Amino acid sequence: MRAAVLEGFDRLSIMEVPDPSPREGEVLVRVRACSVCGSDIRIFHFGNPRVKFPQIIGHEVAGDVVAVGPGVTKFRVGDRVAIGADVPCGACYWCQNGMGTNCATNYAIGYQFPGGFAEYILLNALTVTQGAVHRIPENLSYDEASLAEPLACAINGLEMSQLGVGDTLLIIGAGPIGCMMIEMGRFMGATNIIVVQRSLRRLEMAKKFGADHYFLADDPDLEAKVFEVTEGEGADVVMVTCASPDAQEMALRLARHRARINFFGGLPKDARNISIPSNLIHYRECMVLGTHGSLPRHHRKALQVMAKGMVHPSWYITHRFPLEAVHEAFRVAESHEGLKVVVNP
Repeated sequence: MRAAVLEGFDRLSIMEVPDPSPREGEVLVRVRACSVCGSDIRIFHFGNPRVKFPQIIGHEVAGDVVAVGPGVTKFRVGDRVAIGADVPCGACYWCQNGMGTNCATNYAIGYQFPGGFAEYILLNALTVTQGAVHRIPENLSYDEASLAEPLACAINGLEMSQLGVGDTLLIIGAGPIGCMMIEMGRFMGATNIIVVQRSLRRLEMAKKFGADHYFLADDPDLEAKVFEVTEGEGADVVMVTCASPDAQEMALRLARHRARINFFGGLPKDARNISIPSNLIHYRECMVLGTHGSLPRHHRKALQVMAKGMVHPSWYITHRFPLEAVHEAFRVAESHEGLKVVVNP
């Protein structure tokens, strides 16, 4: 089969690799869509401790089951399936108590396990039994279903932040996940949604998702404007969906008393440490937290809410490329020319 194999830093090669064949408990999927995630780009440039070269990366996957190994009863040939990234080990304290994103082993598709930038992906027995593998609703395309993985992460973040009915939600970073949080946040009860974004181009793209207020991050009057549209209170929930120390520091200044502030976007290794006036947390009784990844139940919910039209996956897909053009797909995704870039092997 043809696959995009990461052989080292900035070395992604299209090549022939052996055709996989399912063994006991395994499932073989013909990949129809694999979306490009920001973490794929970071792995491409800087690697990841969980990724050993050579490896096929890509973890936002959808396709068809074409073969199942002995003992598999959960799926059958012909099933259309979407595949999420995180695979709980199923054995540790965290996994057995429903908190697999804290698993020390931290298995994931496109990391320890081969990913979706290939014609086929072999799901091992652990992924089949413990991972985020779910049938695609009939009214979703493969491209749309591949976005269940990032949407699942957004749901996890909003859920952990305890977004509730009547809350003001402030999102700093209007990339694909930030925009998903606009749509998902509305259905979770947010009545006032504010978006802050550094680039005007991305801010304009985000306007179709229906937030109540849009502000540029470098606006010298940003803080005053946020407090003006929140009756002088600030936001109940602040989601920092970009990898920026400045944005994390900003989040604390824009939060109201008893706010939940989620550092959703992880920072690169060379990022500076943030400097915060901790009395803001102390006197406002704020709660600062972080979330990453998702659980299989979040992935299932993501497919359900997309199928019901609560989130519109087709609105996010701005570019499509064949596997042979994966380098261009990465370039477009990294340039922020659009929102979601899909590779169709």
